[in-house]
This record gives sequence, structure tokens and C-alpha cells, in this order.
Amino acid sequence: MRAALDAARAAAGLGEVPVGAVVTLRDRIVATAANAPRAHHDPTAHAEMLAIRAAAKAIGDERLSDCDLWVTLEPCAMCAGAIAHARIARLYYGAPDPKGGAVEHGPRLFGQPTVHHRPEIYSGIGESEAAALLKNFFAARR
Repeated sequence: MRAALDAARAAAGLGEVPVGAVVTLRDRIVATAANAPRAHHDPTAHAEMLAIRAAAKAIGDERLSDCDLWVTLEPCAMCAGAIAHARIARLYYGAPDPKGGAVEHGPRLFGQPTVHHRPEIYSGIGESEAAALLKNFFAARR
């Protein structure tokens, strides 16, 4: 989670919402990404999406079934869908997102009967630091 938090801080420094994501394969980091919708002019350039794409390319397979995803914020519906399609084994995330999250909030995507894959889910990892990054980022913009 430390690497994901570092990526989130880097995103904030570039004016992006501070969310970072890391894909690991066993004990090795395969991909690290930060939110970049503004920089990429791409609304799908969430940290999770970028990390999943990079990991799939690095591993040479669209199935990341032996991989874990570490992300600083509860994934949205788009990212949760990508996690399911990639067959991520375990999802670790920091801060909950009552407004935009789709794991424990909103549609609770992995609880839907039509979802083909459900990762193991561990929340609250680095929650206070991840939440503080987001709170400070948005407070500075008000």
C-alpha cells in the first residue's frame, strides 16, 4: 500500500485526484499507476485501470488471476468491473468512497449475481493516510 500511497501523492502534485494503485504478483510489484484523467484527457484513466492495463501488458496475459490490486480508494463501478474481468485474486483498498465506490457502497458490484469473478476484499488498509490525502486535496480546491 505504501507504493500506492506514493503514487496518490504524485497524482495530487499534478493536480489529479490523489488515487494510486499497484498490482503485485506474489511479492513483486508488476505495475504502479496514479489517477491521470486530466493528463491523458481520458475519463477512464483511473489509477486502477492504468495499473491493470500495465500489469496485463507486463505479464503478457489479460487474466491477472495470480495478482493482487492495492488501491488507496474504494474502486468505482468501472474499476470494479475491470477488476472482475481481469480476475484479480485479491483487492486491498484504503479509504471507503460512500459517494462513488462500488465495492461496499453503491451497486456493490461483487455482490451481484451476474458478476463472473469476485476477488477477496480487504478494506481499510492505509485508510487514514489515503483519506487525509483526499480531504486535503479537495480542501485546497475550495
